[in-house]
Amino acid sequence: MNDSHDHDHSPPRRDQAKGPIASPSPGPVEDAGAAALSEALRSSFVIVKIIMAILVVVFFASGFFTVSSHERAIILRFGRPLGAGDQQLLGPGAHWKFPYPIDEAVRIPYSEFQTVRSTTGWYATTPELEVSNSEAPPGSTLNPAADGYTLTADGNIIHVRATLRYRINKPLNYALDFVNAPALVQNALNNALFHASSRFTVDQALTSEKLRFKEKISARVQQSVDQQGLGITVEQVELNAIAPRYVTPAFEAVLAADVERRQTNEMAQAYANRILNTAQGESNAVINTGLSDRARLVEAVAAEAKYFTNQLPYYRANRQLFASRLRTETLHRVLTNSTIEKIYLPPGKDGKARELRLQLSREPQKPSAKP
Repeated sequence: MNDSHDHDHSPPRRDQAKGPIASPSPGPVEDAGAAALSEALRSSFVIVKIIMAILVVVFFASGFFTVSSHERAIILRFGRPLGAGDQQLLGPGAHWKFPYPIDEAVRIPYSEFQTVRSTTGWYATTPELEVSNSEAPPGSTLNPAADGYTLTADGNIIHVRATLRYRINKPLNYALDFVNAPALVQNALNNALFHASSRFTVDQALTSEKLRFKEKISARVQQSVDQQGLGITVEQVELNAIAPRYVTPAFEAVLAADVERRQTNEMAQAYANRILNTAQGESNAVINTGLSDRARLVEAVAAEAKYFTNQLPYYRANRQLFASRLRTETLHRVLTNSTIEKIYLPPGKDGKARELRLQLSREPQKPSAKP
């Protein structure tokens, strides 16, 4: 215990005896390191500034975008369109906006045809079968769980599908007023298929009035989109309507009978038209001949009446002279082309007719032939 409190009386060491040893001077070394570090920091800051400047340039340059000739565009800033009215719509050319997420450019296909297709009334098929232009064999009955169909006005079932082509005529309405405008056009087309089918019988929809059926679908779609204010114009509807496949032979037989009926009716109508035209022609010929004879007779009677009316004063003035002149004119007209001898004896002074007797020799007999 006491040993721990005893003072150490050992002789001092050599380094303690000589005192502290002097350290070398660090001044020049520290100045060189600080300078190198400072130069490195300055170089890094320059590089960082350059990189930041490049990033800023790239950031703002990314805001440039181009609108093609068949498009229109709208800039949304934090989800709200810039501008008011028609100024919101950007035409073809180069434009600039703040990069995303500040601004967003929404392109609208303005002049190109847009297409939607409805198969809600078509039987079940697959894309592979569609591409290969083939179809699965029909079942014995319709499967409502898989096959689509529409009902006609006479209670029959048909399969209908359609492809609609439309053009956007009000881009602001189309892009801003609706979250998914093409889906609304699709719904309008689906509705039009069922609406039009319920207005036509199966024969009208499949054969006799197919064109009017398609026009009804197009008009219904246009009416629906106008009511909703979609801002589109229906350009064309391609329609395909068929009877249920499991009754196709019966429909084909009915169609063939209808074609034969129409052909027979057309032949009968053509024959009737030919007979009627012939009878009408003959009737017109008879009528025209009668009209011509009537006109000629009326003209002749009128001419004779006029002649007698003109001769009446001469008759009244001197009846005997008039009768003599008339007789002479008549004989002259009758005997003009005569080749026989003409002898005319006017009446005597006493007014009595005179006689002329000619004695003509008998014609000599021809001598008979000797036997």
